[in-house]
Amino acid sequence: MKAIEFHLEELPNGVITVFIKGEIDMSSSPQVRERLAALFKKNRKAVIVDLSNVAYIDSSGIATLVEGLQWSHSSKNKFRLAGMTAAVRDVFEIARLLPVFETFSTKEEALQDI
Repeated sequence: MKAIEFHLEELPNGVITVFIKGEIDMSSSPQVRERLAALFKKNRKAVIVDLSNVAYIDSSGIATLVEGLQWSHSSKNKFRLAGMTAAVRDVFEIARLLPVFETFSTKEEALQDI
């Protein structure tokens, strides 16, 4: 099992960025789900997930991010994805989910207008 790493960066305005490093797959998606659930329970203004260090994501990883999107709708918080690698973007395109998410090239772009 490959390790997945998380790094959180919280801004004073209630926006938190979750940097994920590794692969989001069946073995690691429960950890991602747990981390996101905890953030939405704290009712952040916005949660940005930086995927620039994620080389691979499978359907369970996608399902976890869809769950995050659902939590954001029910909690009225913004949920944005930033820095998708080409491989991750391809999976979102195949699943036809790119239009469903707010996606940005960089974390800095994702922070605008919050």
